[in-house]
Order: sequence, then C-alpha cells, then structure tokens
Amino acid sequence: MKWRSFFGKDDPRVTAPIVSWKIILVIIGTVFLFVAAQTAVISRYLDNVAAMVSVLTSYLTFVCMVFALGIWVYWRQTTGKPLRRIARAARRVASGDFGVQLPSGRKNGKMNEIDVLSADFNTMVRELAGNEMLKSDFIANVSHEIKTPLSIIQSYTKALRDGAAPPDQREQYMDTVIEAAGRLNAMITNILKLSKLENQQIFPTPETYQLGEQLRRCALGFMEKWQAKDIDFEIDVEDVAVCCDAELMELVWNNLLSNAVKFTPPGGKISLRSHTGEGKVYVTVRDTGCGMDAETARRAFEKFYQGDSSHASEGNGLGLALARKVVDIAGGRISVESEPGKGSAFTVELNTV
Repeated sequence: MKWRSFFGKDDPRVTAPIVSWKIILVIIGTVFLFVAAQTAVISRYLDNVAAMVSVLTSYLTFVCMVFALGIWVYWRQTTGKPLRRIARAARRVASGDFGVQLPSGRKNGKMNEIDVLSADFNTMVRELAGNEMLKSDFIANVSHEIKTPLSIIQSYTKALRDGAAPPDQREQYMDTVIEAAGRLNAMITNILKLSKLENQQIFPTPETYQLGEQLRRCALGFMEKWQAKDIDFEIDVEDVAVCCDAELMELVWNNLLSNAVKFTPPGGKISLRSHTGEGKVYVTVRDTGCGMDAETARRAFEKFYQGDSSHASEGNGLGLALARKVVDIAGGRISVESEPGKGSAFTVELNTV
C-alpha cells in the first residue's frame, strides 16, 4: 500500500503521471548530449589537467543552471499554474462566489493528481452551492412558517384581551390560538428532529423487532381520526423482523398514516399492506385522496414543500423530509406513486433479518 501511495496509485482516478514519458525522453536525450559534450571537453584538455578542471567546473555550473531553469519552467507550467488557478478559485469561493468551476486540464480523458484535485474542487464548489441554496430556502421557509402561526396567536389573543371578540365566539378564538400554538410546536419539534438527524454522525444501535406489530400499533393510533371521517381502513401486514431504530421508524409510519388520513376525503379508503421478498419487506400506505401531479410527487420529500395548499394549515412540509431521512439512516428506500384524483401510494423498502 505504501508503494501504491508513493506512485500515486491510491486513487484509481489517477491514470496519467505528472511527468509524461515524452518529457522523460527529452530529459534523457538532453542528459546524453551534455554527457557527450563533457566527454569532448575531457578529450580536448586531457593533457592539461588544470585547464580541464576549470573548463569542467564552468561547464557543470552551466549545466546545473540549465537544468534548474528547465525544471522551474516545467514545474511552473504543469504544476504551479494549475495550483495558482486553484488558489484564485478558492479565494473566490471564500468570498461567497459559488459559481467557480475549474477547466479540465486533459483532452484525452486521463487525469493526473492535479486534474483529480481540480475535479474534486469543482465537486466541492457545486456541493457548497447546493448547500447554500438549501440553507437560504430553509431560512426563508422557516421564517415564513413561524410567522404565520405567530401572527394568528398575536391577533386572536389581542382581540380576546381587548374584548373585540364576540362573546359567542371567544371559545372559537381560543381554540384557534391553541391550534396555531400546536402547529408552531409541531413545526419546531420536526425542525429539531430533522436537524439532529442531518447533523449527527452516531445513531442509536439498531435492534431487531417485529415490524408487523409496530405497524398495527401505529395504525390504531389514528383510529379515532379515520372513523371520524368514515374512512374504510384496511390492514394486511406480515409479521417480519427488521433491524432498525424502532423509535425512528415509528416517525415514518405515523407521518405516512397522518398524511393518508389528512388527504383522504370522508368515505374514502386507506390501506396499509406489507409483503416480503428477496430479503426485503415492502410497506405500502395507499389512499384514495386528491393525489399529486408528477412535479408535486417529485418534490414531495423536499423540506417545507407543500403541493396542496388547501391543506397547508394542517402541516408544515417537514414530515416527508423527516421520513426520508429516517429511511436513509435505516438503509432503506422510500418512493411514491400518485396521480391527481386517484390518490397516492407511499412504499418503504427495508432489509429483513
């Protein structure tokens, strides 16, 4: 491994040396010419040792200067120039310019260490640009989402304090305040959970448990809500063992079931099913709600994205982002199939024990 690192083979992307074989041949040819010239000098002053030493000293000094100049020019063009370009680009990135991209130095597709460094720099800048955009959107959305319930709480409590609320509507005003405070609390809780999952590196050790039992328990937690809407709820789950963080996975099921109940109209249908195959279990939550178009389905797992504005007061667009992060941590996959007017089906794929 040490020898592979010495020759630059620790990175499989390095397919070309910094010093090409053509340059090596030029160096060998130049050395041969200098040696031939040195031999001629020795032959010329063979009978005069003092003169030969003087001439050889001057000649070797000249040769060293030529080699030093050649090495300096070659290094400056092949290594120093791209390094200076990277340094200038790094300063631009440090000043907040994330549109910097370094040109590719190779035309034949082969890369040396400098080319790999430039490619990694470009990847880093693109990731930073994406993170900066995500952070800006996140801050904008958080400020908007927090402002809405705070405005409701402020206006309604002010009306109650000043006696502007009609006596027969005071209870309704208080319920509205309580609902807005609950939304604010749920949003902050989800933001903290999502932020923790995105930034922590060490997660609780997963444990083996029965997934079917957990799914039934989560479904029963929404019984009152689906019965209030006269929804036909079907459960058909297999008893299968998985190795995950049960508490985190419960967030996924609760979110998917909550969305299904929220978007399914009265008299609709929700099904919770699971099946196994090839060492995996597939859990599907299907509803007969409003459904989503292709663009909404594609962005469904983005933070704060809410495709159906008519239900914006019932959520904050963080649940599915949180669910996807949990599933990623568990080593699984989550996907959605949906059509407008035909409902949605969210499927979670997990490894079985």
